[in-house]
Amino acid sequence: MSAPPSPRRAGAAFRNGRRRTCRRCRALEQDNEALRLEVRKLKAQNRCLERQLERTLRAGKRQAAPFSKGEPKSRPRRPGRRPGADYGPRARRPVPSQVDEILEVPLPERCPGCGGPVEPGEVSEQYQTEIPPLRPHVTCFRIHRGTCSRCGRAVRGRHSRQTSDAVGAAASQLGPRAVALAAQLNKGLGLSFDKCSDLYATAFGLQVSRSGLCQALHRLAGAAEPTYDALVAALRAAPVVSPDETGWKVGGELVWLWAFATPDLSVYAIQDGRGFEQAAGVLGADFAGTLIRDGWAPYRRFHEASHQSCLAHLLRRSHELIDAALAGAARFPHAVRRILQKGLDLRDRYLSGGVSAHGLAVATGRLEAQMDRLLQCNVAYPPNVRFLNHLVREQPYLFTFLHDPVAVEATNWWSEQAIRPAVVTRKVSGGNRTWPGALTQQVLASVHATARKQGLSPIEAFAELYCSPEPLVIPFPGIAPPQLQPP
Repeated sequence: MSAPPSPRRAGAAFRNGRRRTCRRCRALEQDNEALRLEVRKLKAQNRCLERQLERTLRAGKRQAAPFSKGEPKSRPRRPGRRPGADYGPRARRPVPSQVDEILEVPLPERCPGCGGPVEPGEVSEQYQTEIPPLRPHVTCFRIHRGTCSRCGRAVRGRHSRQTSDAVGAAASQLGPRAVALAAQLNKGLGLSFDKCSDLYATAFGLQVSRSGLCQALHRLAGAAEPTYDALVAALRAAPVVSPDETGWKVGGELVWLWAFATPDLSVYAIQDGRGFEQAAGVLGADFAGTLIRDGWAPYRRFHEASHQSCLAHLLRRSHELIDAALAGAARFPHAVRRILQKGLDLRDRYLSGGVSAHGLAVATGRLEAQMDRLLQCNVAYPPNVRFLNHLVREQPYLFTFLHDPVAVEATNWWSEQAIRPAVVTRKVSGGNRTWPGALTQQVLASVHATARKQGLSPIEAFAELYCSPEPLVIPFPGIAPPQLQPP
């Protein structure tokens, strides 16, 4: 049996073991602190990447030009018409109702192949619709002047086709249809003044400068302002309105273009802000109809109105969260998507006659209860938390469309459709150079879009306004009430 270690040796061994343990503890503490720093760094990077992902997704939705939606398909469908029942509606150009010229196309005397004689057979007909050669039509108005023998006032004649009383240096002017076509091309189709000038010279042989077209449209907008005011008044009285807004430039500075749409009219307004004051300047702060809008907070300040939150925006956000969520974090957006989709399906079944009014009311109550229970759950994933908070704010406005499925839409597609031409114009022109140009833009674009919705010719409407010597309101059916007509 070996002798036990001396107390001195035992104490030295204990001290050495304690020093080794302390060094190991300090090393572990240093490693732990390094890991904590690394975790904080990775969390910060993760938050930064999440913000960049959100900005990228939002920027992609704001693009007006075509953009890629992912990798090309390995076996894409062949372009063109589908065979069989999937061909689609069959259509062709109809036979013209009016024929202006008939040309006989006789047989050749000899066969072009063998040179033999040709025997006559049946006659077929072919129709060709062509644009005739165009040249400007110039009208000279010989304006007679006189003096009243009673009061001595100078009197002059005025023809219904005149657009102004200017003579002298301003005696040579563009006609009403030429100006109306420029408004159609520039404000309706987004063509620049330079391209309009080139088109006039190429197609019509009409030489006109860019500044001449611009000034003519300013005068046309002045004549159209009473009609624009009537459209704004009709908008304020509309039972359902869908607003939306997008960025715009005036003189290189960022402003906002607002679009307010109903099935019958479109009103645009270019303003220097994106808040409640700007929206109320068009709709009126006491608007009492139904607003179909996205989740932009200032719309909730229309306390007299009922609201419908756009379900398309919410469904799109749900899809984005599902695609970007971590494992287990996709359950909440999946549940939101299922409830919203049930609401859309219920609406479709009611409109097709598959659900009665009583059944619609009962099913709507159940959907609202399901959404209420879902919004009381606890979520930890930060994007889901933000989405939950947004849904809590918008909860009273999610299923308004189910209480009046015929009149109220579930999405704000009216305003989305109305704002799309303006976005294309912004891509081409970048906005307006001056605020008078912005006023011309909003007035003429509103009249043009409303005329298209009413099935009327914008060119005829603009020409009528341009020729009127007195303020005139275009009598759009169901929009401009008689009391809005100027005396």
